[in-house]
Amino acid sequence: MSIKRVFVTGGAGYVGAILTRRLLERGYAVTVLDLMIYGEQVLPDHPDLKKIKGDIRDAALLKASLPGHDAVIHLACISNDPSFELNPDLGKSINLDAFEPLVKTAMESGVKRFIYASSSSVYGIKDEPDVTEDMMLEPLTDYSKFKAMCEVILAKYQSPDFTTVTIRPATVCGYSPRLRLDLTVNILTNLAVNKGLITVFGGQQKRPNLHIEDMAALYLLLLELPDEKIAGKVFNAGYENHTVAEIAGMVRDTIGPQVNIVTTETNDNRSYHISSGKIKREIGFVPTHSITDAVQDLKNAFDGNLIPDSLTDDRYFNVKKMQKINLV
Repeated sequence: MSIKRVFVTGGAGYVGAILTRRLLERGYAVTVLDLMIYGEQVLPDHPDLKKIKGDIRDAALLKASLPGHDAVIHLACISNDPSFELNPDLGKSINLDAFEPLVKTAMESGVKRFIYASSSSVYGIKDEPDVTEDMMLEPLTDYSKFKAMCEVILAKYQSPDFTTVTIRPATVCGYSPRLRLDLTVNILTNLAVNKGLITVFGGQQKRPNLHIEDMAALYLLLLELPDEKIAGKVFNAGYENHTVAEIAGMVRDTIGPQVNIVTTETNDNRSYHISSGKIKREIGFVPTHSITDAVQDLKNAFDGNLIPDSLTDDRYFNVKKMQKINLV
């Protein structure tokens, strides 16, 4: 099957803004459906890009816009626990209630491949050193519970005519035109560059990370592989499982020795780690970027004045932005 037209929900988000560019560079025709709460300017102007400012909960919009596409990459969601807890009803309506209608409409519209961005948080906290895809899911929050529930829903629709695949990514890091500075590596880099001081709470908690360019490259790979390689499968995508203290050290090593690291106690000792052995073994995906690369990319963006008011502007922080616009 040759995929030529790709529909990306949440394509004007943090990962979506990079992914959309890489899809266009690869020659795909792309449609982005997004609420555009961070503005359409995060996306390029391109003859092969159609931007739809809209809501995935809008059934009529989906029925009108999905036909003619070969694949869906579903990124749209209320994207982390604090944002979700700000308005649980909103989170449920977007992250869970809208999911099955989207999948069903995609299938009925002739879409042949559906790629779902789940989360490595579906595992909860595991003591095992290698957390693999066959382990029990023990999500701790509604955000991760709904991610897990959507995986089950998607699996029901797998068929010879509708290939589904689920990715459980680590936390993504690095620069994007729609930048988030509320993610571990990005938070620490922002503080290091602009305050010269990193405060680490606890520090021994592990946080798996994946560079944003590798995240985009993985979605591209999932569009190109034959059905039998991915049909109905679930893959972790993480590789770098470092403690927060280790990440802080990487940030200081990249930004400079003038950065001070202060460690303080915390009552949040949640620690996550995942194995990416299956995705390497079965589809050959291996990242080509590192956490250090992400820190350097962010430093270059700061040096180039691409991230103004990074400590105060709500556009970099999901919770602050949602509070400001009162998203419902």
